[in-house]
Amino acid sequence: MLRVVVESAKALPKKRVETPDPVTSVIFKDEKKKTKSIDSDLNPVWNEVLEFDLKGTPLDAGSFIDVIVKDYETIGRDKFIGSTKISLRDLASGQVRSLPSKNVPLVDESGQNIGGTINLVIGYDPPPNATPNPNDPDAGDSTMDAGGGDGGEEGDETQTDGGPSGSAGGLSPAAQGGHLRRRLAKSQNRHRLVNKPQDFQIRVRIIQARQLAGNNIKPVVKVNVCGQTHRTRIRRGNNPFFDEMFFYNVNMLPSDLFDKNISIRVYDSYSLRADSLMGEFKLDVGYVYDESAHCVMRKWLLLNDPDDSSTGAKGYLKVSLFVVGAGDEPPVEKREYNDDQDDIESNLLLPAGLTLRWATLSLKVFRAEDIPQMDDAFVQTMREFFGGDENKKNLVDPFLEARFAGKKLCTQIIEKNANPEWNQVLHLQVKFPSMCESVKLTVFDWDRLTGNDAIGTTYLNLATIASSGGEIEAKSGESEVGFLPVFGPCFVNLYGSPREFSGLPDPYEDLNIGKGEGVAFRGRILVELSTKLEGKEDKAVDSIHSDDILVSQKYQRRRKYCLCAVFHSASMIREPGEPIQFEVSIGNYGNKLDTTCKPLASTTQFSCAVFDGNHYYYLPWANTKPVVVVTSFWEDISHRLDTVNIILYIAHRLQSNLEAFKIAILAKIPDNQLVEVWLKLLTQLIEDLESFPTPELEGSANLTSLDIQVKKLRDSALTAMKNGARRMKEEAMEIRETLSDIESWADKLKMLAEEPQNSMPDIIIWMLRGEKRVAYSRIPAHQILYSTYSEQACGRHCGKTQTIFLKYPMDKDKGLKVPVVIRANMWLGLSAHEKKFNSFSEGTFSVFAELYENQAQVFGNWGTTGLVGRHKYSDVTGKLKLKQEYFMPPSGWEWEADWLIDPEKALLTEADAGHTEFMDEVFQNEARYPGREWKPASEPYTDVNGEKSRNPAEFELPSGWMWEDAWTVDENRAVDDEGWEYGVTIPPHDKPLSWVPTEKVYHVHRRRRLVRERKRAALTAGAPAEKPDQGDPEGWEFSSLIGWKFHRNERSSDTFRRRRWRRKMGPEDRLGASAIFQLEGALGVDTEEKEKDSKVDASKLFGANTPTVSCSFDRSYMYHLRVYIYQARNMTSMDKDSFSDPYAHVSFLHVSKTTEKLRSTLNPTWDQTLIFSDVEIYGDPQNVVQCPPDVVVEFYDQDQVGKDEMLGRTVCVPMVKLVPGMDQKPRLLWHPITNKGQRAGEALLAAELILKDKSSEADLPLAPPKRAENIYMVPQGIRPVVQLTALEILAWGLRNMKSYQMASVTSPSLVVECGGQRVESAVIKNMKKSPNFPSSVLFIKVLLPKDEMYTPPIVLKVIDHRPFGRKPVVGQCTIGSLEEFRCDPNIITAEGAMSSKMSLMKASTRKHLSINMGENRPLLEAQLEEKEKETVDWWSKFYASTGDEERCEPYIKKGYDTLKVYECELEEVPEFRGLTDFCSTFKLLRGKNENGDDDPTVVGELKGSFKMYPLSDDPGVTAPIRQFRELPDSGPQECLVRLYVVQAIDLQPKDNNGRCDPYMKITLGKNTIDDRDHYLPNTIDPVFGRMFEMTCFLPQDKDLKICVYDYDLLSRDEKVGETVIDLENRFLSRYNSYCGLPQTYCTSGINQWRDQLKPSQILENLARLKGLSKPRTEDNGNSLTFNGKDYTLAQFENNKEVHQYLGPPRERLCLHVLRTLGVVPEHVETRTLYSTFQPTISQGKLQMWVDVFPKSIGIPGPPFDITPRKPKRYFLRAVIWNTTDVTLDETSITGEHMSDIYVKGWMPGMEDDKQKTDVHYRSLDGDGNFNWRFIFAFEYLPAEQLCLVSQKENFWSLDKTEFRIPPKIIVQIWDNDKFSLDDYLGTVELDLRDLVPPAKTPQKCSLEMMDDQDIGHPRKPENAKSLFAQKSVQGWWPCSIEQDGKKVLGGKVEMTLEIVPEADADEKPAAKGRDEPNMNPKLDPPKRPETSFFWFTNPCKTMKFIIWRRFRCLFIGLLILIIVILFLAILLYSLPNYISMKIVKPYA
Repeated sequence: MLRVVVESAKALPKKRVETPDPVTSVIFKDEKKKTKSIDSDLNPVWNEVLEFDLKGTPLDAGSFIDVIVKDYETIGRDKFIGSTKISLRDLASGQVRSLPSKNVPLVDESGQNIGGTINLVIGYDPPPNATPNPNDPDAGDSTMDAGGGDGGEEGDETQTDGGPSGSAGGLSPAAQGGHLRRRLAKSQNRHRLVNKPQDFQIRVRIIQARQLAGNNIKPVVKVNVCGQTHRTRIRRGNNPFFDEMFFYNVNMLPSDLFDKNISIRVYDSYSLRADSLMGEFKLDVGYVYDESAHCVMRKWLLLNDPDDSSTGAKGYLKVSLFVVGAGDEPPVEKREYNDDQDDIESNLLLPAGLTLRWATLSLKVFRAEDIPQMDDAFVQTMREFFGGDENKKNLVDPFLEARFAGKKLCTQIIEKNANPEWNQVLHLQVKFPSMCESVKLTVFDWDRLTGNDAIGTTYLNLATIASSGGEIEAKSGESEVGFLPVFGPCFVNLYGSPREFSGLPDPYEDLNIGKGEGVAFRGRILVELSTKLEGKEDKAVDSIHSDDILVSQKYQRRRKYCLCAVFHSASMIREPGEPIQFEVSIGNYGNKLDTTCKPLASTTQFSCAVFDGNHYYYLPWANTKPVVVVTSFWEDISHRLDTVNIILYIAHRLQSNLEAFKIAILAKIPDNQLVEVWLKLLTQLIEDLESFPTPELEGSANLTSLDIQVKKLRDSALTAMKNGARRMKEEAMEIRETLSDIESWADKLKMLAEEPQNSMPDIIIWMLRGEKRVAYSRIPAHQILYSTYSEQACGRHCGKTQTIFLKYPMDKDKGLKVPVVIRANMWLGLSAHEKKFNSFSEGTFSVFAELYENQAQVFGNWGTTGLVGRHKYSDVTGKLKLKQEYFMPPSGWEWEADWLIDPEKALLTEADAGHTEFMDEVFQNEARYPGREWKPASEPYTDVNGEKSRNPAEFELPSGWMWEDAWTVDENRAVDDEGWEYGVTIPPHDKPLSWVPTEKVYHVHRRRRLVRERKRAALTAGAPAEKPDQGDPEGWEFSSLIGWKFHRNERSSDTFRRRRWRRKMGPEDRLGASAIFQLEGALGVDTEEKEKDSKVDASKLFGANTPTVSCSFDRSYMYHLRVYIYQARNMTSMDKDSFSDPYAHVSFLHVSKTTEKLRSTLNPTWDQTLIFSDVEIYGDPQNVVQCPPDVVVEFYDQDQVGKDEMLGRTVCVPMVKLVPGMDQKPRLLWHPITNKGQRAGEALLAAELILKDKSSEADLPLAPPKRAENIYMVPQGIRPVVQLTALEILAWGLRNMKSYQMASVTSPSLVVECGGQRVESAVIKNMKKSPNFPSSVLFIKVLLPKDEMYTPPIVLKVIDHRPFGRKPVVGQCTIGSLEEFRCDPNIITAEGAMSSKMSLMKASTRKHLSINMGENRPLLEAQLEEKEKETVDWWSKFYASTGDEERCEPYIKKGYDTLKVYECELEEVPEFRGLTDFCSTFKLLRGKNENGDDDPTVVGELKGSFKMYPLSDDPGVTAPIRQFRELPDSGPQECLVRLYVVQAIDLQPKDNNGRCDPYMKITLGKNTIDDRDHYLPNTIDPVFGRMFEMTCFLPQDKDLKICVYDYDLLSRDEKVGETVIDLENRFLSRYNSYCGLPQTYCTSGINQWRDQLKPSQILENLARLKGLSKPRTEDNGNSLTFNGKDYTLAQFENNKEVHQYLGPPRERLCLHVLRTLGVVPEHVETRTLYSTFQPTISQGKLQMWVDVFPKSIGIPGPPFDITPRKPKRYFLRAVIWNTTDVTLDETSITGEHMSDIYVKGWMPGMEDDKQKTDVHYRSLDGDGNFNWRFIFAFEYLPAEQLCLVSQKENFWSLDKTEFRIPPKIIVQIWDNDKFSLDDYLGTVELDLRDLVPPAKTPQKCSLEMMDDQDIGHPRKPENAKSLFAQKSVQGWWPCSIEQDGKKVLGGKVEMTLEIVPEADADEKPAAKGRDEPNMNPKLDPPKRPETSFFWFTNPCKTMKFIIWRRFRCLFIGLLILIIVILFLAILLYSLPNYISMKIVKPYA
């Protein structure tokens, strides 16, 4: 992905009078993207992101982008301002991920500088490993994937809907493109999933958030998936770190799951609930599943406000999302260490909340048609009773409901109207592009009292009515092919349950709400959809403007269509029952039970089914085929359907070529032939795409805007496909690898052929039995539509005979039984083209009117008197009264002849029809009064139901039959000696209801059954074929009752007879078959009744009596059919004994045969040819060649008791030969067998249909050889070519056998069957002591096909020998592919010989095997080692191996060993071949479970292997030597097992807090180690670091079971998951998997040798095993010769450091040689844990390894110590010196601005240890002085650079939970308030691993310092300063506070930060605050100004500083004033006295 952020431009030149409106385009490789324009600005700021999808290809060094700035013009072309070109070399080289291009000069056309500049940032996301990902279906598939480009040439910038320039209204952001593209491409990824409910696990990991809005917040994240909600712990701050994982387990349909949302919301837990939501992000599960590996790894989500899309980002959240399906391996997350530096821009998840735009989907609902009756007629009848009017058909009150993305709107209700006109528009407000896929439209019937009933449902699928344009490679600058959702105006059809209304509950109600395939047409609605971006509508539901209604009129113009269907055959009918007819309807036309349309000849005549002589019944139509004709009126949408048919035609041809290509690959034909097949495929595809363009749309009727858009889309997709095919043809290197691309093209074509606006209803064929609808089939109209455009535009089956399998409605068994198979020829076309039908029709069409004359027999005379409830003349059902006189031909037709009697052959059912043997039966009845004699009953002879029958003497032998013997009494029933059974008649019945075999006094009735067998006589050669019995000369047919069972000849028991009259009609003015399309309306009615009662039901008047049309063929052709059934494989077992007894039943048209029945096999080889010698088919043989009838092969399991069960069905198309002598032979091919819609095996079949020449039989191929009487084999030339092959079987032993029929398996033997040969092993005497076979090798010679495609499987059966000679099969296994066992017998390999371990045991046990590991080492060395252990441990080795260099630097520097960490199980590593090189493990299965579940159960394992090689046919040639020889001893071995468990990853949580408390439980044989005491609390990634040691006996205790449990104090401990290791395989394998080989041979140190044998001994054993000479060493072990090669120690250790722990050179050299031989190295394997609760889904992973040491060899070396590392304790000392520039938040009483400042600090995760300074009161200038020390103690893992915090989550928690949190400090400045809450003034958050360097002076300290930490700019590593490295740092940091969404300065703080390890803390003591010991450094009390004090506690200071300072002038003034006033007062007081004294002068 390439992202270009167009930021701004400066100083653009002003060219004309007005200021330009600049817009920028960026062009990269012919793809052009554009910003929006800025009005009148010379310094525009765009800040827009333009994205280019690189389609998985990395940038090359020469890449560049062109940037063009233009002046936007509303009309005309944009004016050029300037441009520049920027090279992307630095990005391509991978040195940087983003390229800031600042102040890039712009130049004009001539290259001169224009003075303006532009600022850009280019980001690049290289594709994963820069090569296409093999798991990603889109990668490398050029046609699927291209950037969601923006449309628009310069000229077409104006948009109709006012949106910005872009494809169809601004769907331009690439996010939308990518999203919709994925939607369209996702079928690629998802089609691999079976759509049945299955287990899924959704994992959501919340890692961290950044830049959350708000001050002093406490964020918490809530995640909701599928109705389950989890929340994280509450954190603090704007950049919280969560790292929590949530698991959601669901079991549901994939299609349902992918539509569910993952909703992630961030809340502020502090604030009130109402406004606590800070931001949210939603995406659907399907989005995640469609990503490669089904996961989104460590992506940033952009959070936004769900209610207001206009606001910007509310923060970012980093998450990983995984969807794990059955069998998926979740990818391992690599956690990066520079998480804080990762670039959010380049890692943002694309459909981020902000690119979603509000859109309004406006759905105009005009009207509906043909809605069926939904309400009961009862209320209606009441109305009529009170004089209301009748309106039967309109008993429905419809309204429409539209649903999308959880919102729904409804139209108004229109009462009593089947054709309502709503004319309303529904405005759905949604976010776009939406995660939802379809708009659901449901029409409901409104009910006043009960709930509304759904009438029908349909969906508008957004994937087909909108496009991002991204799925096409758009090279041209043409306007893009993307468009917003748009549809119609167009009719949409509704389907659902059958239309017939009944008051009873509808059993098919679910079909009306869109579940399952609808079985009948239920009306249609005319709708139109358009989309508008931005802007909201005032009213959700509004009425449509009258102009729009007028516009919609032109889309409703109807044309007449004619549909004709000729039924050629109906076969495979299961049970006969009543007569059968077929009804064909399109929409409402032709539905014979619907009264709203004219009656049409839409049903065939009734016919009775006839037995086909073997298994099924068929309808005997012979040469007169029934025809149905339906005329209907629809809109002409040929321009749409022509395109669909052309694309389907191309797709069909591609598919058939693709099948041939696949078969060629399977058959492994030579490369040159394969190239021919491949070239033919590509050439034909290119030719088809070139020569069959889709029709042009100009001038077509009913054209909508969607048509134009879809055509663009299709054309560009087809062009891209054509170019892709051409490229492939020229460039492809490996042909087989192109298969997936070609398959994706085939899928793409099918997708392109989906037509969203298909308003032509499907044709529905119903089979009716009597009056009841039984089965149906829906055929899309386009398949049989005729087109004048071209031959390819005609439907695939237009005018061709097709085989149609009908289905039961809502079939629970999913097609287990087929009700009927019909062959029909259908043609649909415009009435204007009906003449064209003539060229498609075969046979002659004739039209008749018909009626039946009925008579009854009364007292021996036939007449009309006894006709109770019948009319003299009626229709075939007898219910409708008719008369010959009142028949009138329809208009345009005339009578051609008079009425004549014409008996109907197809309705006469003779019971023996179709049978070769038949048994006549009759019951003899006698009665008596109680106590009297038995006498003949009133009806002496009856049938089984007690109906009157003939006397046995009256039964005549029909011609062509022979009696087998005379009438006999049937005694094989519950009867007495003479065959009587007795009963009592209980009124009102006239015959007993039950019968018993013993006579009692009260019995009054008895009967016995007389039977007589007859069989068909064989025709003698030359004898004329018998003429069919003509029956009664007058044409009567007889019946004993009024019903359906008629026969030709009169019998004494008959009481009713009838005969058919017919009259032929002909067209007046037409010729040819197309005349039948004029048949409309009924023929005639009885007008007498009409006059009598005018209110007759309309359907009675004309519904039933339409003319009958038939097509007669003058000649039939005889065919000879051969079906070759060779074998089947992998069939399902139906019996409890794990097998089935299969036979195949082959049906072809009206004949069927059965193969022989085989016993107990799932891989039957019948090798049988079924020959159908005379099959009569009517019609032109050329048509049979084009569309041959299918051969249907059904497989059954024969059961001795009960019915045979169906195993499955397959269809095979026969090869047709019109000339018997053609030398082409059919080829046996595997055909899939399906059962209930699932695969159930494969069958190897072929069939050929040969036209017989009348003259002679001689031309037919020779009859195949017979194997038995009437069983033919498959002839040579068709059967596979075989070769004599040797099959060697190594049967080693049986393991884990489960008991069978309550008894354990004690004495089993093995039977191997292959290709008809069978061999049995010796019996294991005692399974408990030794479960291995006494003699292990079996040998058989077998004839196997040379062609791998045909090879039969090997079948293994285990038989248990039980008392009384019982030998039940207790388990079986089928091995399908034998390819892997083939070998060349002449190459001697080590395979047959044995692994080193075993061969060593056979050798004499040596005495000198004790290994001296150097106990007497020098003391100094031991001390050194101790010292080293502190810095180097086993974990260093582990981390060095995983590439985690930061955790193990000292280890790497020393150059010690590393080990191999496998990301999977050791068995899954390809080079070790599953450790099954000695013997494989085969799972033994047993058949059906007791609960009838189909999944077979595993009942044990067989250890063994096979070798196959060809043998010469010449007996003189000596056979090659056997492959399995020199086998090891198979007796038990005692072993020591060491299991090392390193750690677990992503365990499934088991506690409510989303964590678990895991511990290990190990089981080996009968030993169990329960490690419950060492459980690890509250973690899903526990580091166990445990070693377990156990002893066991192999092979009995071969399974090592490792379980992880979750510890619970009160309830039972739950199992998280388990993994099982087969120790025997590790022990026997020649890859030395019992103990991995390290890289070096060390005799001491942490990598001390731990095997029992030295490397030299292991190498010697390996040499003996491979048959090589012993290795020779020379030069003191520094050189060695082995297997003809020379090795020296120098070549291995040349540039490696030699340390003191290494052993002697010889051993080291042997080890180096061993490591070149592909043996298992020292390793850690990663095993997936599974649980029984979700057996296919990973429950987490376990990293571990296991060593197995046989005790007989000696003692192994010491085990490794893998105890986990412990964290180190550190102290963070933060001294707060001063603050400055703090916001003055308060105003004092005296009006001054001031703050009472204090500082608070804590480390995240340790909020309990918050510390505060004292308060600096009354800071008037924002300065504060503190000299205060914070001390935070924390546990730190230096290796991981994370703090380990252990704390209880809640006070009730039992255990502390461990968290790993980045080490940070948060410092906040607060204003102290005594009587209210303190005010928050600012915060700074510092990461101790990566400290923002402080400013040295407060003047240099600003918020810009911290911007570096912001998100878009990854920081440079050089200024990343770790406090752990620096130890101490001092300076000023800025504190910020958020105001109006922006960060502003809240103050500056001066601090010293110092990290002190625990060891140094005692040497440099210090206390919190200024307490003692106050040192390091010593903190003096702060020198605060005298003004700093708290007013309440210092009244004097308050006087001095507050009152005196502020008011001293006032005080002085007041004082003076007081003195003056006093002076004046005294003056005034003393003046009178003074004056008076002056006047009086008393002393004078």
